[in-house]
Amino acid sequence: MGVNWRITDKQILGFSGLPSFLSIQIKPRERLGEMYLTFLDWSVVSLYLAALIGLSVFVGTSQKGEVDYFLGGRRVPSIVIALSIMATQCGSVSIISAPAFVALNEKGGLLWLQYELAVPLAMIILMIFFIPLFYTLRITTVYEYLEKRFNYSVRYIVSVFFQLSRGLATGVAIYAVSIVTAVCFGLPLWVTIIITGFVSTLYTVIGGIRAVIYTDALQLVILWITVFICLGYGLFLMDDWEGMAVLLRQTNLEAVDLRHHGFGDGHTFSFLPMLVGGLFLYVAYYGCDQSQVQRVLCSRSTEASNRALFINGLLRFPLVASYCALGVFMIVFLEQNPEFKASLPREHYDYLLPLFIVTYLPHGVIGFVLVGIFAAAMSSLDSAINSLSAATLKDLVMRFPTLNGIVTKRFILCSRLTTFVWGTLCTLFAYLVGSISSTVIEGINKIGSVFYGPLLAVFALGILVRSAKSTGVITGLFAGIAGNIGLWTFFPGISWLWWNVVGCVVTCVVGIMVSLLSGKQVTVKDRFMVSLSAGWKNAFTASAGRGRYCVLAFYFVMLIIVLLTYREWRGFLWGFFD
Repeated sequence: MGVNWRITDKQILGFSGLPSFLSIQIKPRERLGEMYLTFLDWSVVSLYLAALIGLSVFVGTSQKGEVDYFLGGRRVPSIVIALSIMATQCGSVSIISAPAFVALNEKGGLLWLQYELAVPLAMIILMIFFIPLFYTLRITTVYEYLEKRFNYSVRYIVSVFFQLSRGLATGVAIYAVSIVTAVCFGLPLWVTIIITGFVSTLYTVIGGIRAVIYTDALQLVILWITVFICLGYGLFLMDDWEGMAVLLRQTNLEAVDLRHHGFGDGHTFSFLPMLVGGLFLYVAYYGCDQSQVQRVLCSRSTEASNRALFINGLLRFPLVASYCALGVFMIVFLEQNPEFKASLPREHYDYLLPLFIVTYLPHGVIGFVLVGIFAAAMSSLDSAINSLSAATLKDLVMRFPTLNGIVTKRFILCSRLTTFVWGTLCTLFAYLVGSISSTVIEGINKIGSVFYGPLLAVFALGILVRSAKSTGVITGLFAGIAGNIGLWTFFPGISWLWWNVVGCVVTCVVGIMVSLLSGKQVTVKDRFMVSLSAGWKNAFTASAGRGRYCVLAFYFVMLIIVLLTYREWRGFLWGFFD
């Protein structure tokens, strides 16, 4: 597609007194989306990937056993764990798909920010009920609790469901970053899926959880810098600032939708489903998903783990808000550059940011931004595949006496082989992702919403209902997942965010009813319950804990006020662009 380009003085960033190789000049691409990487770009990307693999090799060689490989020796600092958690949750999927959701989804806009309101509340629930429980038991996988509370059958089934759902979601992450490589390198998407899956699996196989956590923390910093580079450079390219302010005032950028409920009215992203459904999903994600809990358990104590969750609860909203701000800019940029907008494939909204990167950013900067997106991809994949390996070995393979002996003798080798198998399976699923949703960020949350509500209900029954029995819990789990699949198939007008609530409620109701009808009640071991009660009492009474709960609750209220008053203060904000 031919494009007439007009290069303005603003597009030349030469500074007097600097060596010529330090000046940055933007050259027009002959066609939008053309592969346009120079030696400088390739060098930046190559150096980063080499450093990442070198770090994983350095850390991976010091792994000696289960506690080192899967729990980092239980000595990782809280701040590093918090950054690692954020990097995984807000990785490649978010940086690629969130701006596309804001800019191109007709029912999107800033409504995605409503989803983040649930995070502070979810952290409070986790800090009180879940983390003290898991630390009291000194477990490696979160599903070990289910065997101690019920029996091995419950542990086995729930772990299998986790591995299925997390494997599918990891395939989505591979697909997301493959979009970038396809656009930037001019290769077919299926080829870049294979390349991305292989590189990600190689890095994950080499390093243990300690390497995963520290590299994730570094990658989050790079990722956030990448967002501001794209946003700042895009604003620098703007010529019509007054027109930008007028357009922003006219654009319907709702931040809160209180008019709809999402339960059959076709409005997926209204306030209630995103807050209530998001709360159920986040409690399940951070409290029942091995990929998250495993890293929280890498800290020295319950107090240290709660500190990591507290930091995550405060920083998540600003990070996602920066993604959404990039999407708001893209609305204006697309309006002022119709030839670029016309080049976007209608069936793949997620090509928006990759095409912008390779078309408009200068050399060297393109390489760094690609490093940021690779960093996001790695942070999403390494921890997921590592946790899948842990769940497979601990919950399934090592239950067999013969296999247990083999794994125990060659634990690191067996762990890496299992990781390789999971990386291959996740790569295969990446081929199917494109048909799930118009944006990847919505697709990955749909997958999670099918499973997370029922999984949360299983843990809730174990923690809160003393009479819950294994038969009832298993029956309820299958009923909840089947109900969510039915909603997805036959009731598309119901917001997928409600699946988290519906699945949890169905599982609880069926689980309690079947437990009551299945004969003699099970009495939970007194010693087991006393230890749990002691952990929860400490969580309630500790002064540091109470202070964190109050801060997160106040933060939640303030975020709601900010979003509800958005219409009043956004006019003042847009006035700065006049």
